[in-house]
Amino acid sequence: MRILLIEDDTLIGDGIQIGLKKLGFTLDWFTDGQEGENALSLAPYDAVILDLTLPKKDGLTILKSWRQSGIVTPVLILTARDAIEQRVVGLQSGADDYVCKPFALSELSARIQALIRRSHQKMGPELTFGDISYNSETHEVKQNGKLVVLTSKETRLLELFLLNANKVLSRDLIQEKLYSWSDDVVSNTVDVYIHNLRKKLGNNVIKTIYGAGYALSGQE
Repeated sequence: MRILLIEDDTLIGDGIQIGLKKLGFTLDWFTDGQEGENALSLAPYDAVILDLTLPKKDGLTILKSWRQSGIVTPVLILTARDAIEQRVVGLQSGADDYVCKPFALSELSARIQALIRRSHQKMGPELTFGDISYNSETHEVKQNGKLVVLTSKETRLLELFLLNANKVLSRDLIQEKLYSWSDDVVSNTVDVYIHNLRKKLGNNVIKTIYGAGYALSGQE
């Protein structure tokens, strides 16, 4: 899943970037409010982590602008623990959730995962398709009840398919979801991960739709 982080505190931003990337998220980080606002239209982000106090353009103004433009990407705001009024105004302005500073990375990750699931009408932490299940809290993948060991990127790719179980995903979209602008991407990277998932979960799990992309195969 690809996350947009807009945070001007380098210590907090660096911690979020390192921590979420270790958990398998793809993340683009901006410290400038104006640049961060513009970035949302440049990549298929699954959620935004938005600080409220930013240079050039504050978080609430950015949030209101997105919502007025019809942008519905889930937004989690970061606020000071004692800034109750800011939290209320943020939620009234269209934020989906908030986390108070200081915060635990595990809480931030869990809240982001929940926002992404809800945006796909998936309420619980477990995503299933056929004989495959994935728990977004424990990151465990099972097939027919047996644990399947995947790399973090393979897990995120499977999660992307599970969240879009009835859709064909193009190679370009998959690549944009799995990699940030700062990553070096080899042209056949997506094909390699598709191959790895088929090898571990079965050749028929992911179907190639020629000229369009890939889709989960089988019956839900």
